[in-house]
Amino acid sequence: MEVMKVLHMNKGDGETSYANNSAVQGKIITTAKPVIEEAILGILCETFPESIGIADLGCSSGPNSLLVISEIIDIIHAKCLNLGRPSPEFRVSLNDLPGNDFNSIFDSLTAFFKKQKQEKGIGFGRCYISGVAGSFYDRLFPDKSLHFVHSSSSLHWLSQVPPALESNATPAALNKGKIYISKSSPQCVLDAYSLQFQNNFLIFLKSRAAEMVAGGRMVLSLMGRRSIDPTTEESCYQWELLAQALMSLVTERLIEEEKLDSFNAPYYAPCPEELKMAIQKEGSFIIDRLGHFEIDWDGGVEELTNTTLLPLSRGQRVAKTVRAVVESMFELHFGKAMMDLLFARYAEMVDDYLSKNRAKYINLVISIIKKDN
Repeated sequence: MEVMKVLHMNKGDGETSYANNSAVQGKIITTAKPVIEEAILGILCETFPESIGIADLGCSSGPNSLLVISEIIDIIHAKCLNLGRPSPEFRVSLNDLPGNDFNSIFDSLTAFFKKQKQEKGIGFGRCYISGVAGSFYDRLFPDKSLHFVHSSSSLHWLSQVPPALESNATPAALNKGKIYISKSSPQCVLDAYSLQFQNNFLIFLKSRAAEMVAGGRMVLSLMGRRSIDPTTEESCYQWELLAQALMSLVTERLIEEEKLDSFNAPYYAPCPEELKMAIQKEGSFIIDRLGHFEIDWDGGVEELTNTTLLPLSRGQRVAKTVRAVVESMFELHFGKAMMDLLFARYAEMVDDYLSKNRAKYINLVISIIKKDN
């Protein structure tokens, strides 16, 4: 699977779009706001640049794409008012893979700028927003051009499926009947995923180290786990249920078993120790804060169906959220015709699971500081 070409959130504003099914990701951004504010104010305590470079990596589209940028500008503007000094110039870069729905972001910029000027008046500094298409597992920006880097709900995506798990790498499926790490996965599968994450995260850190100024800050939030054991339910059970939904379609001969066995998600939920190890190994950053928080699988927000105005079940909300994120990959591999049935089956399984279990995503949040050169 060529992740860079395939992975993107569902485009547009339809029923299965990411724009209409990203409440969980929005709640993650809002929950991490105190860490973002602490990091921004930390920068302004050390220096007050006339022009500040900001990047949001994995910006996606929809209402969340400008949410964090709006929060960052608010924090800096409030600090400027408090100090009686003019706002700096904002150089904002929104990054995602080339398949992202950048056009919808650009369409929303006029309203965004109008709102900023109405709220902040003539004291609002110049703000330049650009889209940067490319993988954050590579260089994206000029040397020493960024003061603050943010990424939310993105770094758990790998640049590729671990090579050892690719169907052409081994004659037999190593992770048979599964699409991610599971209790039944052999140790070699766990090791392959961990190694791929470490390699990716080291490249990410090295790339950002070159692009950031000394004393610059980076706040990253991503799906993770508390335990060093990657097979815990809090780490992988949403994928386990999706594999079960696919297996039910295999049993009904709607999907070939080989199709299921040859799919492995380019995803990894690390533990805090894995983040620490990579940061220490790369050597360009100091860890300022590392913690975690819990998020309900469905975001804890009740939604109504468009047609009947009846509340969606929790399983349906989870299925819509997951579908908006992974459908581009699943449609390519399993076929467009299977998507409605697959996620309806998944919703039923999630409803059954949530009726008996307390299910929370674990989101890791880390704030790091670029060392002096």
